[in-house]
Amino acid sequence: MKLKELVKDLDIECGGLGDTEITGVTSDTRSTPKEGFAFVCIKGGSFDGHSAAADMVKRGAAVVFCERDLGLAQQIIVENTREFYPHLCAAWFGNPERELTMIGVTGTNGKTTITTVLKKTLMAFGKKSGLIGTCQNEIGEEILPTARTTPEPYDLFELLRKMADAGCEYAVMEVSSQGLAQKRTGPCHYKVGVFTNLTQDHLDVHGSMENYYQAKKLLFGICDTAVINIDDEYGRRYLREITCPAKTFSAAEPADFYAEDITLGAGGVKYVYCDGKSKHNVNFAMPGLFNVSNSLAVIACCETLGFEPKAVIRELNTMKGVRGRAEVVPTGRDFTVICDYAHTPDALENVLKAIRNGAKGKVKCLFGCGGNRDAGKRPKMAAAAADNADFLIVTSDNPRNEDPDAIIEDVLKGLEGKTTPYIRMTDRREAIHWAVKHAEKDDIIVLAGKGHEDYQILAGGVKIHFDEREVVAEALAELAAEGK
Repeated sequence: MKLKELVKDLDIECGGLGDTEITGVTSDTRSTPKEGFAFVCIKGGSFDGHSAAADMVKRGAAVVFCERDLGLAQQIIVENTREFYPHLCAAWFGNPERELTMIGVTGTNGKTTITTVLKKTLMAFGKKSGLIGTCQNEIGEEILPTARTTPEPYDLFELLRKMADAGCEYAVMEVSSQGLAQKRTGPCHYKVGVFTNLTQDHLDVHGSMENYYQAKKLLFGICDTAVINIDDEYGRRYLREITCPAKTFSAAEPADFYAEDITLGAGGVKYVYCDGKSKHNVNFAMPGLFNVSNSLAVIACCETLGFEPKAVIRELNTMKGVRGRAEVVPTGRDFTVICDYAHTPDALENVLKAIRNGAKGKVKCLFGCGGNRDAGKRPKMAAAAADNADFLIVTSDNPRNEDPDAIIEDVLKGLEGKTTPYIRMTDRREAIHWAVKHAEKDDIIVLAGKGHEDYQILAGGVKIHFDEREVVAEALAELAAEGK
């Protein structure tokens, strides 16, 4: 593709480089594209791509996009390369986002449940759809691995191209605050943008709750209609501040879409869905008031897209849940093990309250906190667990480059003054084995923090296979071998 064709919609002056043949685009100095590629210099937190521009020319770059004069014959200066790169990637893949109805979901908690259920619902209506999210990416029924919630620009638009070429009509996407702040979504425009809630998380990236809030807010500058949870204080603030048309949903009060007569149980939630025109009974097989909110968001989004709520609810009432979200792990015993992704104080409180609501026995919570992440939430996690469980097992999550025992010490500060009994066990596998082997009749063991993840990240960034379902099975097998 000629450079002038590639950038024709990007308001770029090519000068004498317009007829240059471009074989690919990248911003990654570690990549080895075919000679004739376009390289975009992006300044990151620890590395500035401008410093590698000359070397990339030696490796075959036909053009270099940069923010300052580098003295290269092949350079084109643009104002902001980070903002420019996603637009270039989109153009390289033929702007697939224009061929799809895009739905974006942002918020601290609930994104995966909402996007997964929404995509399943659209597929049930015969609308082939793609999914971009934390657990996995999907193109129709095809499942693809994912490295991060919102992919890097090249990966994102390559994925959207595959969706469009496969005949997808919709792309349902978790849109992370970091992805928004880093402009990864480029020219993506969303038919509907959904906000779930905002609680403390990712402050290691954003620095403050205000910055976190403002990053999420960016979604509502690139969508046709916002669907906002007004049970959340930040949702109410968005409603006052955003300029796009907005609809509201609530599990607590009248809104454009809301719930009445809520019944909470360990096996799920029941309520009456109201939209001012009709009422329908919902029976959603995921527990907790937060899943009333999540299912409301799905119905509200679908109704905003033009689908009948009765048909949406019919599909919701047949769904069995989402992997790693209050997921029951089979044991064949007289106790229950539940795997959940809860890794913020609010999420942990919510899932424990939901489970405790229908518990016959003790609720025992096994949890840890990730390394190289917001350390301020560690004692808050412990306090949330202590206030909503009967027994705690404090262990590791993904320690990364931090000392796991030092992380646990931070966690334990939140248990000062609490009376909830606990043990500490640094090795997570050992901790799960202990929990299973010491389970009593009617206990509910909540494994919090890993959810869908099938790995653990240790020192030096070493990633090992670690699926909690398999670890539970190992512990159960040991019990059986011991005749217990």
